[in-house]
Amino acid sequence: PGAETKNSRKWLLYRRSLDFLRYNSTSEENRRIPKIYTKTGDKGFSSTFTGERRPKEDHIFEALGTTDELSSAVGLAREFSIDSGHSFTDQLEKIQCVLQDVGSNIATPRSSARDSHIKKTKFSSQAVIELESWIDSFTEELPPLTNFILPSGGKSSAALHVARAVCRRAERCVAPVVRSGETDPEVAKYLNRLSDYLFTVARYAAMKEGNGETIYRRPE
Repeated sequence: PGAETKNSRKWLLYRRSLDFLRYNSTSEENRRIPKIYTKTGDKGFSSTFTGERRPKEDHIFEALGTTDELSSAVGLAREFSIDSGHSFTDQLEKIQCVLQDVGSNIATPRSSARDSHIKKTKFSSQAVIELESWIDSFTEELPPLTNFILPSGGKSSAALHVARAVCRRAERCVAPVVRSGETDPEVAKYLNRLSDYLFTVARYAAMKEGNGETIYRRPE
């Protein structure tokens, strides 16, 4: 009886192994992996979150693409800042997450949005308040700014200045969309504060690394 029980257990384990392999093999064959390309934009049109089709050069997509570019610039600056051991890298990560919300709001033009769309992509003014508190905190530690400075101060600082410049461009792209009533005004306000934050934290990074900032001097 002991041997039979032992053999039965072995057989049961063997059957379960076969069933597991058969299930995974079948699942692998039947599983459809979604493709990264959709071909829906091949004719120069793309869809908003509301399902509306617009030309790719539309103000909505220009603002959306520049916001995506801004997030990439912030991500690069964050990687340099991590390598340098800066304490504000969590803030940069949170900013990238907020920029996703900014993109969702931009991609939901009010002219074609239902109430459910607007509710889902509403942008909170709390993000602006948080940026202002971070700016004030860093400013207290920085020496007064008495000259025009050029993007400089080490890799982290210079990369943050690049992100600042992209942020200014994103703000310019969003401005006409906000004026047309298609996007929440808080989005433009956030981008305006974000460029101030990036300028401030760039200076802070240079100071913490002990790097001097290059001062503008009129060429002779």
